Amino acid sequence: MSKTFLIDTTLCTACRGCQVACKQWHDLPAEKTRNMGSYQNPADLSYTTYKLVRMTEEEIGGKLHWLFFPDQCRHCIEAPCLETAYDENAIYRDEATGAVLYTQATKALDAEEIIGSCPYNIPRAGLDGTLTKCDMCNDRIHNGLKPACVTTCPTGTMNFGERDEMLALAETRLKKVKQRYPKAMLLDPDDLNVIYLTAFDPALYSEYAVADAGRSPRKASASRIAASDKNMTRSEAIRKMMGPFGKLMKA
Repeated sequence: MSKTFLIDTTLCTACRGCQVACKQWHDLPAEKTRNMGSYQNPADLSYTTYKLVRMTEEEIGGKLHWLFFPDQCRHCIEAPCLETAYDENAIYRDEATGAVLYTQATKALDAEEIIGSCPYNIPRAGLDGTLTKCDMCNDRIHNGLKPACVTTCPTGTMNFGERDEMLALAETRLKKVKQRYPKAMLLDPDDLNVIYLTAFDPALYSEYAVADAGRSPRKASASRIAASDKNMTRSEAIRKMMGPFGKLMKA
C-alpha cells in the first residue's frame, strides 16, 4: 500500500520549517524576493521551490483568521501529469511508495501541457524546460526515514505513513476539528496521497486547494488521454498501448 501525507492546516503556525527543510534536503537555492505585502515568501512555487506555505487573511464570521496552507504536490493516485506524458522515462510512479516522480527526461516533454494537466497547479519548469516538483523525499523513505518536511514540523501539522493509517488519523482529526469548526473538511481524500484538513472553505486558502468538479485527478486523466489520442503519432500510440504490458513484465 502507498504512503500518504495528512496535512492538518488547523495546527499550522506558518513557521515554514517544512519549507526550509525541503530546500535543505534537496540542496535548492534561496530565491531573491521582494516585499509583496505578505509574510508569504516567496510568492509562489517555482523550479527551485517545491513546497510553499501559503498565507491569507480572511474575515470569517466577523473575526479575522490567518489561514496557512503548506502547498506541495498531491501525488495523485491517478496522476494526470503522468498520463499526459505517457513516458515513464520522464514521469513515473514508485509503486512501493506512491510517489509520482519527475526525471531530467521531462525536458523533452511539452512543459505547458504537463503543467496544464495538473488540477492543483504544481509542476514548474526551469529555463531549459525541465520540470520539477515535490518528490515525497522518496530517497529518504526508501532508507527508513520520513520526508524532511514531516520530520521538521513541530506542531503535528505534517503527518506521514501507510495510507490506511493516515486515512484513519484524518477521520479522527476531522471529527475533533468539526467540534470547533463545523465546516471543516478533508480535501479530495479518495484521489490523493497528500490529504489536507481545512477548517474553512478550501477556496479561502488557495485557488487550487481542491480540484474543481471538472478537473478532479481521475477526470483530468481521462479527458487528457482522450484529447491526446486524437493527435499522437504512431510511435507514441504504440508506446502508450504497450505501457501496461511493460509494467507487467517489470512486476
